[in-house]
Amino acid sequence: MFALTSVGKGRFGEAGIVLPRWLRKPARMMQRLRLGEKRLPPFAATGVSLALFMATGIYGVIEGGHSEEVLKAVTSRVGFAINDVEVAGNRESSEIDVLQQVGLDGWTSMVGFDVREARQRISELPWVESVAVRKVYPSTLAIEMVEKKPFALWQQGSQISIIEEDGEVIAPFSGGRHASLPLVIGEGADKTGPQFISQVERVRGLQGRVKAYIRVADRRWDLRLDNGVTIKLPEKGVETALAEVSRLDAEYSLLSRDITAVDLRLSDRLTVALAPEAAEMRKKEFEEMERKRKKGART
Repeated sequence: MFALTSVGKGRFGEAGIVLPRWLRKPARMMQRLRLGEKRLPPFAATGVSLALFMATGIYGVIEGGHSEEVLKAVTSRVGFAINDVEVAGNRESSEIDVLQQVGLDGWTSMVGFDVREARQRISELPWVESVAVRKVYPSTLAIEMVEKKPFALWQQGSQISIIEEDGEVIAPFSGGRHASLPLVIGEGADKTGPQFISQVERVRGLQGRVKAYIRVADRRWDLRLDNGVTIKLPEKGVETALAEVSRLDAEYSLLSRDITAVDLRLSDRLTVALAPEAAEMRKKEFEEMERKRKKGART
């Protein structure tokens, strides 16, 4: 059995260099051909040396675990670097934020780029519902996003957040076009508010007039209208109470009068709180009526 442990002897008859296992078979073949007895073409030695150096370099790269980095570097410099990024579907997420999540450095290779990891990083942005990342060779990365849909603003204490229809928080409110969204206030309003908003918007006379939906003790609701009037609803029988408000407003323009509140928390009665000016006027009218009554009684 032939065992190759060296490629010759040194100056003093000692063994030469020990070849790595993957080079031993080619060396055996060269030894069998007895290359030393044949006339080699010009520059053959140079070519063999160059090939040996290249093979040794590749072996070192593989053994050192740097093959992926070398592949990226080579492919990016021969025309496969990511030069363009196309972002579509983003309205709330800025392109700068998206690009930061992708993490390009100007020499990122298309060949070694991990689209799955890029999707994961982009999905961490607050507005992203879903995202697709595709390679378009030779040098373009296409990103298609679907963003979450804002439904309302939720205020708890001094903090205001944008929420979806299912009540999930999207991001902190920072003004802008989201200021026109319905406002729900209080603990528990984020979860029960969206469904309640849809219910109120179907009531005649209240569509578009409610500026705030206030959750009280996570049990019942107050409605703050655009003219400052507050409608206090009961814990149970909300549909009946809303229907009564709609009827009174249609027949007597209740919600357009000089009042500050309509209290429907008791099922057998409705209480109306007058505005300060109206209350003062009503007081004067009552005092005048009482004065006339006393004067008539004396005569």
